[in-house]
Amino acid sequence: MEPGATVCAVRSRRVLCGDEIRPAVIHIKDGKIQNILPGIEVGPSASAEVLDVGDRLVMPGIVDCHVHVNEPGRTTWEGYWTATRAAAAGGVTTIVDMPLNSIPPTTTLGNFREKMQAATGQCFVDTAFWGGVIPGNQLELRPMIQAGVAGFKCFLIHSGVDEFPHVSDSDLHTALQQLQGTDSVLLFHAEREIQQPLGESGDPCEYSTFLNSRPDIMEMEAIRTVTQLCLQYQVRCHIVHLSSAQPLELIRAARQAGAPLTVETTHHYLSLSAEHIPAGATQFKCCPPIRDMANQEQLWAALTAGDIDMVVSDHSPCTPDLKQLDSGDFTQAWGGISSLQFGLPLFWTSACKRGFSLADTVRLLCQRTAQLCRLDNQKGSLRPGHDADLVIWDPEKEFEVTEGNIHHKNKLTPYLGRTLKGEVYCTIVRGRLVYKQGLFSQQPLGRHLLLSHGRTQASL
Repeated sequence: MEPGATVCAVRSRRVLCGDEIRPAVIHIKDGKIQNILPGIEVGPSASAEVLDVGDRLVMPGIVDCHVHVNEPGRTTWEGYWTATRAAAAGGVTTIVDMPLNSIPPTTTLGNFREKMQAATGQCFVDTAFWGGVIPGNQLELRPMIQAGVAGFKCFLIHSGVDEFPHVSDSDLHTALQQLQGTDSVLLFHAEREIQQPLGESGDPCEYSTFLNSRPDIMEMEAIRTVTQLCLQYQVRCHIVHLSSAQPLELIRAARQAGAPLTVETTHHYLSLSAEHIPAGATQFKCCPPIRDMANQEQLWAALTAGDIDMVVSDHSPCTPDLKQLDSGDFTQAWGGISSLQFGLPLFWTSACKRGFSLADTVRLLCQRTAQLCRLDNQKGSLRPGHDADLVIWDPEKEFEVTEGNIHHKNKLTPYLGRTLKGEVYCTIVRGRLVYKQGLFSQQPLGRHLLLSHGRTQASL
């Protein structure tokens, strides 16, 4: 069966049904899962449209709710065509695109329409969109909700791009008042400048110099603000890319007090550590920063305990020159890591050694991320009536990340040369085979996912 084909049934000796792995046939009709029948008998009505994958594992496609596609405006960094092909190659069937670093950013209804136009006809997987909260755009928020954004993101510190300024406490109060009663969600880049000047003393080519410039206290102070606002307004709030384990106690206390607060961390905080970042290796720079191994162990413990709800890529690419590789200067390099294609094997490589199950993987990479965006009525689970979004992969098979197998526009990533466990065989989006063994459907088959009044609308 070639990419682009319509799949009527998937047969495997290993289908992840809830917490169990068992032989099953998934029947698909009109892009939806019709039923999941035990055993491997397909029935007399099916024919060439049955995809028999042997003992490869079948599970829900990944929902990556933190992706910077950067189109329109910065398509030399990425773009919908390359981003969504890379997603498909990694078993990601839905992405949610951040409101920056595109130009214009998704901070007005007009800019949102411009972004959707740019994405039209370019997406190989389904794509939803975050809006942005910046100073003075509070009257744009409800129109963007009506138009279908999944929610909004704001920064409590400089975003890295001038066209997406960070917000003050006053801006946050105004925005949260607008969001009350909407069931929308406000996402926070939770770092805050602290009072004492830190300075950037030390060799700028040493990772420790950069790490010391973004201490844990910056996340602590920002998250203190987020928890207070979340409790006050009872609007859903979400902390993106938690890097420091120190604020976990604040987060636990706020939730126990009734705050509708969720938290994500990223593959790089779980897979990479400060001790192993070489001098000048600016491909490892991101904000907040990758911290030490002891901190990383606490993040894994928080995932086990349920204090962190989900794991995402925070795919944030740029052109190689912006990484300042020639000078190796961490203080001047763009902060962002490319990993959209490799989230599933990155997570599984570490998680399987720590006692995490495949069902845990689905919960953290598919179900919880879909819930955040209110897409869980159709994404993130294998169940009748849901979209037939499937990743079919070999959790035991190892492969090396090389430039030749990276589908991001720019190949620079800290994972180059790394051996990962879990190779994606093929990816199905709403019953269409979009990727199989290095090949893609000739035409993009993804749709825009627009959320309105609690229901999801799909548009081409």
